Amino acid sequence: MTADLVERVRRRLAVGRAELTPAAVAEAVREEAGGVLGDAEVLSALTLLRQEFVGAGPLDPLLADPDTTDVLVTGPTEVWADGAQGLRRTAITFPDEAAVRRLAQRLAVAAGRRLDEAVPHVDGWLPGSGPSGRIRLHAVLPPIAASGTCLSLRVLRPAVHDLDELQARGTFDAPTAALLRDIVHTRLAFLVVGGTGSGKTTLLAALLGCVPHTERVLCVEDAGELQPNHPQVIRLIARPANIEGAGEVPVRELVRQALRMRPDRIVVGEVRGAEVCDLLATLNTGHDGGAGTLHANSPTEVPARLEALAALGGLNRAALHSQLAAAVQVVLHMRRAPDGARRLAEIAVFHRTATTLTVRTAWHHEHGRQQAWPALRSLLGHPERPVDPTRRPTR
Repeated sequence: MTADLVERVRRRLAVGRAELTPAAVAEAVREEAGGVLGDAEVLSALTLLRQEFVGAGPLDPLLADPDTTDVLVTGPTEVWADGAQGLRRTAITFPDEAAVRRLAQRLAVAAGRRLDEAVPHVDGWLPGSGPSGRIRLHAVLPPIAASGTCLSLRVLRPAVHDLDELQARGTFDAPTAALLRDIVHTRLAFLVVGGTGSGKTTLLAALLGCVPHTERVLCVEDAGELQPNHPQVIRLIARPANIEGAGEVPVRELVRQALRMRPDRIVVGEVRGAEVCDLLATLNTGHDGGAGTLHANSPTEVPARLEALAALGGLNRAALHSQLAAAVQVVLHMRRAPDGARRLAEIAVFHRTATTLTVRTAWHHEHGRQQAWPALRSLLGHPERPVDPTRRPTR
């Protein structure tokens, strides 16, 4: 099929009122071709046109791959995929820039958003779930995107692994797994931090699976990623505003609603805004053992990161440090290696001084126990004498 024929068929289907079925597409192809086509040509046309009207078009095979985390389109011949093997360029191409733009605009409409010259960028969620998880959409049109339409699709897979699976994958060793279980059972509140795609949500879900089954866990999320293996997990998922700007239900409101649902533990899937104020207030009112994830490149950056978020909720630095020191005890740092492997890099604890709040490392995956190890053991109810911070773990 020529590009001209495809365009004529596309226009016929766009203006027609008939239901878009394979039979209707095949009939349109034959009519526009002006004669009888072979079955192979009709099948080729159906495949090509389906990409124009259904799903994510030629990107569907990449999104269906269980190893794919991101699909990035920076031009008709530049389609990239990120996953277990790192970022790689794929063989998938689009006919031209207009095809990329049409796909971006169609996906924006599916997400209940607008994407055109007046609103040249969009951020939203595609409806339902793909074969491997929910899909987040971001797109930018020219001239904002100088080289052409840019499309980013992030696949958010349900986090369902338990600690034993993560241990088998090399995320941590057996003694560290036992330490993590102890943190959960002692009802210490913790934050899982790390960069994008480092495995924060996966670790959090695995830890929630260790919560005693007699406890009721309320999970508040911006996207429904957490699916821990636990019989009493109630999930509340935020809702964005519709195309008219109405109907938004933010994470901060859901944290308040969770308080009225008799929680034993409250979890925020990702702390990214003013909801940090409500979460800290909750953890300081008898809801021990809470948790959340936070974007931070290292444990030492956590106080500064939370200061910026708390400012959005009107909480000053001194008040934040006071609430944080009383509410959260442990920081778990996940890191993604250059080879794609995700590992627990550090376990740290908060340390309060007269003027500030810092985070000190208690355990490091390469160097073993660190200076704050006794403080962590004390929090767990197992005080011990200080150890040499250069001591390496026993393998």
